[in-house]
Amino acid sequence: MADDVLVIDDPRPGIRRLTLNRPDKRNALNDELRGSLFEALRLADRDPEVSVVIIRGAGSCFSAGYDLGSRNSDVERAIAPVDGWWSRHVVNNWFEMWDMATPIIAQVHGYCLAGGTELATACDLVYVATDAAIGYPPVRLMSPPDMQWQTWMMGLRRGMEALLTGDSMTGEEAVEYGFANRAYPLADLDDAVLERAERVARVPSDLLALNKRAAHRAMEAMGIRNGIRATAEIQAMGFHQRSSREYMASFATKGVTAALSDRDRAFGDYRESE
Repeated sequence: MADDVLVIDDPRPGIRRLTLNRPDKRNALNDELRGSLFEALRLADRDPEVSVVIIRGAGSCFSAGYDLGSRNSDVERAIAPVDGWWSRHVVNNWFEMWDMATPIIAQVHGYCLAGGTELATACDLVYVATDAAIGYPPVRLMSPPDMQWQTWMMGLRRGMEALLTGDSMTGEEAVEYGFANRAYPLADLDDAVLERAERVARVPSDLLALNKRAAHRAMEAMGIRNGIRATAEIQAMGFHQRSSREYMASFATKGVTAALSDRDRAFGDYRESE
């Protein structure tokens, strides 16, 4: 199983756990991992024995985001590869997670960056390690987010600050700001998330589906789905900006690691804090 990009287990009755398993790449989301994740989510959603799904990461972190060193395509849901297709197709799948009947929990530790934050946002509950680092650094040189959760989850002021700086927040701050439900010391996170998942699983699955849907429909009545789709179109415009084009070109000339270090050096965080 160490070679599988996604490890699947059922740690307790009614609980399906999906572990992103590219620890050497900080669980960066490439086609293989994203495809395996959505296949497993769809199977779990159709399984009458599964009441709740947990998504976590192997190794040092939850996920450092999309794998910028890999070719990423429309692996989850086919969409014509015209201008802006990337933004639209990844948002389609985050909405697919919202539309599933089964509640999904994100168990976040270490880095939860960029596309990793979108994956966590697409989950219904988010439990984090107190010392997690959650942020969206691509806003510094690439584009706004594909799924702009910042203003929806944290409000205008804190969401704006996150979008204008790309700075990260700790797990404790994520709870305070509204991104996460609860924070726990890393050593306690596995057991704490299983305990929360067990409490969810005590509710009959047919009512869980309605309860989840009610929460999402309330947010949709406030415009969240239209708002995120609108900002996804703005994200697509980011790739046409001079700064973004130069930054993306530097992946080929410098390599992804060096390009990321150049991006964050003036801020002294993420890779440069290490």
